[in-house]
Amino acid sequence: MAIVVASGTALSTAANTKSAELVTGTYQNVGKGKVTLVAKGSATGMNATLLVGGVALVNDQAIPFTGTAGTISSVDNVVASQLMSGGKIEFSLRNTTGGALTTDYMIYFDAGQ
Repeated sequence: MAIVVASGTALSTAANTKSAELVTGTYQNVGKGKVTLVAKGSATGMNATLLVGGVALVNDQAIPFTGTAGTISSVDNVVASQLMSGGKIEFSLRNTTGGALTTDYMIYFDAGQ
């Protein structure tokens, strides 16, 4: 059974800026298991960085833009999903455009993998 490590809805990131660290609290440090990032941006130009124990699963890579219609889906909007040996989860977003963008995201951890 997966747990939600972090999530956000319509998180706004100003033009040409990087967000603060978005994973805090109880599930910031995890053991061995599967880490999955699901994200949907409001437009092209939003990049994501996801580190687990200092290892980059996503390193300032573009979040694929598939349109604004519909909701975020753990089937259609997976950016990365990987078995990891554990450690501290770190996640941030970077807006590469000249205007503010929003992002919906969820990070899951499944120790049963």
